Amino acid sequence: MYYSKLILVIFLSTIFTACGNKEAKTKETSKKSEVQALEFQNKGHELVYKMTQETGSYQDLLNLKDIVFSYTYRTPDQKEDVSIESYIFNGELSHGSYLKHERTLPNLKGKMQQGYNGKHFWLKMDGQEITDSSAIESVTFTRKTNFYWFAMMQKLLDPGINYEYLGQDTIEDKLYDIVKITFNTADDTASDTYQLFINPETHLVDQFLFTVVSKNITDPILMRVKYENVEGILLTTYRKYTKSNWEADVLKDAWIEEITKDIKFNQNLDKDLFNN
Repeated sequence: MYYSKLILVIFLSTIFTACGNKEAKTKETSKKSEVQALEFQNKGHELVYKMTQETGSYQDLLNLKDIVFSYTYRTPDQKEDVSIESYIFNGELSHGSYLKHERTLPNLKGKMQQGYNGKHFWLKMDGQEITDSSAIESVTFTRKTNFYWFAMMQKLLDPGINYEYLGQDTIEDKLYDIVKITFNTADDTASDTYQLFINPETHLVDQFLFTVVSKNITDPILMRVKYENVEGILLTTYRKYTKSNWEADVLKDAWIEEITKDIKFNQNLDKDLFNN
């Protein structure tokens, strides 16, 4: 009797082990097939893909549906914007409710709210809509920029991006793979250029250079980032940037800081929040 039970245990153990191995192999095969199905433009494209395997992809953000967090933007003179940011990832809907706005539209007094509902950008001060074109232009830039900086690493596989592998270089005793990023535009107007410094050990972007063509900034700015894992997504919850050159040398030791805290995904946000 004991011998029969022992045989049965060994038999079931063998089956479970085989099933476990089969499941693991299936997942591994599926992942390999996914990579093989992708057609990389070049090594730079592949390195960015590997990076999103560490940070999570934009699809992973879509699966989490929405987010609310506290955001601080601080300049070297210690002036700040402090806002509660709310986003719905499907459609990139964006809303900011400001506790302080010493850098964004500081001439407007009162409680500021600004948003994007998927079609229109809008601004309210103490509940009253502001339609001044220069103010709306500022809101458009801020809403787009805040969302992009938050989700940048996950969005680096968006359609319409060009990748160029520039080789390796050592920055402050660290070796990096360097990938140049440019963006296709509908009317071939000038767009921003990014230069990513990817750590070959972690596969993460530790720092990057960028331009802001819409603000006539074509000399590079250096952004350095730190990550935090929130529900399996690596987010750049601390960012700082300053003037640089294309060799990533710091030209001015005066940093603008961006700090993200109190992150809460999947808050079942009502779309009415994003409408004016």
